[in-house]
Amino acid sequence: MVRISLRLPEELHARLVEQAARDRRSLNSQILHLLEETLDAAESDTHPPGDGPAFPDPLRGGPDSSPA
Repeated sequence: MVRISLRLPEELHARLVEQAARDRRSLNSQILHLLEETLDAAESDTHPPGDGPAFPDPLRGGPDSSPA
């Protein structure tokens, strides 16, 4: 595990400490939990269900290019 030093605004620190206490986690565990939750949500937003393209490729050819 990597150790980092992180500077937080006092208000954000207080909010994290309060939320960690409510969730019965240490401050470190709460921050890890929130980061993982956020990254997982962001990852699922970038990959639509089925992992295919969000929109199909446009049709090729002109209006009169249908086979006769």
